[in-house]
Amino acid sequence: MTIFKNNPKASFYNTIYVDAFAGTGYRNPDKSDKESLPLFNDNDAISIQKGSAQIALESVPHFNEYIFIEQSQEYAAELEKLRLNYRQIYDNIKIVQKDANSYLQSWCKSNDWSFNRAVVFLDPYGMSVDWKTIEIIAQTRAIDLWLLFPLGQAVNRLLTKNNPPKGAWADRLNRFFGTDDWKEAFYRKNKQISLFEKIDQSLVKEADFDSIGKYFINRLKTIFIKVAEHPLALRNSKNVPIFLLCFAASNPKGAPTAVKIAQHILGK
Repeated sequence: MTIFKNNPKASFYNTIYVDAFAGTGYRNPDKSDKESLPLFNDNDAISIQKGSAQIALESVPHFNEYIFIEQSQEYAAELEKLRLNYRQIYDNIKIVQKDANSYLQSWCKSNDWSFNRAVVFLDPYGMSVDWKTIEIIAQTRAIDLWLLFPLGQAVNRLLTKNNPPKGAWADRLNRFFGTDDWKEAFYRKNKQISLFEKIDQSLVKEADFDSIGKYFINRLKTIFIKVAEHPLALRNSKNVPIFLLCFAASNPKGAPTAVKIAQHILGK
């Protein structure tokens, strides 16, 4: 926002901040959070998710518009209360109680991106963001994306040790990655010999936290102009990486500078 305010050419654009899974807008993990986030069963994972809306509203210079998307009626009501605390920019804040994927896809397609620029923050509940949504964001060529990739608390847990998961788990991974080639990336043939001297033809999980993260970064590279190579690992109290904070830029002119700044923030 400092760049957009101080650069005469950049100041032409209408700036928008979008938080697609905004929650309540503040950090206050409780029982309802745990019930709504079945893949997130420790307080570390829940506490990291909260507060992004409030942080964005307090950032100066302000964006021209703020859009907070939250499907939960209860949480959307909390966001409306939060909105009241910011009288100066009250009319610039929009609370949307809808499914984040469907709303974002429609919103990206309906905006005039010759006039607008946006930052979208995706902090999904579990693996609730679809690759199609990420892809449509990239296609705007006008949005910078910050995304909390649910590495340890969702993706890694769905990857069974022997043979790739099937059914609903496999479908969820396919929608999240936008492909099923994660099976080849994360599994290898078991070369052990059985008791009857036959080679076991099953597949075993080869992926670890590092390779899963690299795979997702490479997926982002297939659709965005430029991606931060080194995401920030957010760890729980047991030092397990539960999220990767990732950044990707879709605008050809702004991407190099945006990624340079983002990588500085990420610490590498």
